[in-house]
Amino acid sequence: MEQSFDFSSYNNIKRLPENELNLLWEKYLSDKSDKQTRDKLIVQYIYLVRYAVGRVKVTLPATISIEDIAGYGVEGLINAIERFSPQRNTRFETYALIRIRGAILDRIRTEDFLPRSIRKKIKDIKQATEYLKQELGRMPTTTEIANHLDMDPEKVTQILSEDVVVTSIYDKKGSSEDSMEVIDTIEDTGKLTPHERMEEQNVKSDLQKALQRLPERERTLMVLYYQENMTMKEIGETMGMSESRICQLHAQAIMKLKNILNESRTTRLQQAIV
Repeated sequence: MEQSFDFSSYNNIKRLPENELNLLWEKYLSDKSDKQTRDKLIVQYIYLVRYAVGRVKVTLPATISIEDIAGYGVEGLINAIERFSPQRNTRFETYALIRIRGAILDRIRTEDFLPRSIRKKIKDIKQATEYLKQELGRMPTTTEIANHLDMDPEKVTQILSEDVVVTSIYDKKGSSEDSMEVIDTIEDTGKLTPHERMEEQNVKSDLQKALQRLPERERTLMVLYYQENMTMKEIGETMGMSESRICQLHAQAIMKLKNILNESRTTRLQQAIV
C-alpha cells in the first residue's frame, strides 16, 4: 500500500441513529452514482474495517503492519456498499465483514510483504535444510541448520516464522476440475463412527433449521457471536444497541433455539416410532 492508513482520525465519528442511517441508505440505493452519499456510508461503517483488521492481524507475520492491510479492508467495505442489496435478507454488517475479510486475505495472497533480505535468509535456510537432509539422511534439527549457517537457532526459528503463506481452507489443491479443496485434505484426528456421524449431521441440520426460525435480529446476533467471534459489546456497536440489550437478546435466542430443537427431536422420535 502506497500510503499509510490512520484509524485514529475516525475515533470521534458520530454514529448516526438507525433512522438517519436508513435514510442515508435509501438515498444511496436510489442513485448509486452518488459518491458523496457513498462516502458518508463508508465513514459510518469504517469501524468494521478496524474490527476485521484486528482479527486478521493476529494470524499474520509481525512484518505485516495494520497500515499495510487496512487499505485493502477499506476496498472491501466500498465493494460491500456498492454491491449490497436489501433483498439479500441479511444485515449489511454481516455481509460487509465477509467482504472486508475476503478483500484483505485475497490481497495478502497476491502481495509479498517480506523485505528482500528476509526472503534471501529464508532461501538460505531452506537450501541448508535440503543439503543437511542429504548429508545426514534425515531431517536436520534447528540447531544443526543454525550451526551450518553460523546463526543462532532462535534467529533461524524467527526467520522461518515469517515465511507464512496465507491461504484459505477452501482453496483448491491443483488446477484440475477434480482438485480437492484444502479443507478436504485435513486429517480428522477425532474420527466419528458412522452412527456418531449421522447423529452429528442430524444435530447440525436441526440447528440450521432452528436458526432460520429465529427473527432476523436474533439470527444475526447468533451469527456474529458464534461465527464471527465478536464480543457482546462489539455486536452492540454493530447493531446499534446496548451491550445489556444484546445479552438479553442472546438469552432469548438460546431459549428459543432450545424449545425449537426439543420440538424437532420430539417430532423425529414420534416419526421413528410410527
